[in-house]
Amino acid sequence: MNINVLRLDHRQKRDARITTHVCLTARAFGANKVILSGDEDTKLMENVRDVVKRWGGDFKVDYKKNYDNLIDEWKNNGGEIVHLTMYGSQVQEMVDDIKISPKNKLIVVGGARVPTKVYKHADWNVSVTTQPHSEVSSLAVFLHMLFDGKEFDKEFEGGKMKVVPTAEGKRVIINNDPDIE
Repeated sequence: MNINVLRLDHRQKRDARITTHVCLTARAFGANKVILSGDEDTKLMENVRDVVKRWGGDFKVDYKKNYDNLIDEWKNNGGEIVHLTMYGSQVQEMVDDIKISPKNKLIVVGGARVPTKVYKHADWNVSVTTQPHSEVSSLAVFLHMLFDGKEFDKEFEGGKMKVVPTAEGKRVIINNDPDIE
């Protein structure tokens, strides 16, 4: 199953930090790609690509100005849409149904105002709590539940850097050489 994330209505001046965090969270928690809509932000996209180059994996970030066409194409190609919203059915009640289907998933996360079309075209409108919070936290919780926590063991091949977990301090292996930190 291929997992793409659609970030609705990115605003370059206002949303750069939160959209970057959507991308980093999607990558770290097992998604294959983030597609940005709204303002085209080549600097943000290059920063995410640089993270992939340094830390590994084959994560992609793309831009599509008109996400209406993307949603239609996704559905027409047999994919399913999961819209993360505080107004949906609770994630703990829906995630098993979502996991059952092997179809590719497009996970849609917030914008200033989500159009009715997104709600109507979604196969699942999923709530990660019924309280206001960040699309970053919703995405992390949802992906964690979708992958049953297996994303914690994900290996990111080809990276130049890797963190070695330690109880104290920082340990980073550079260029896959454990003697260089």
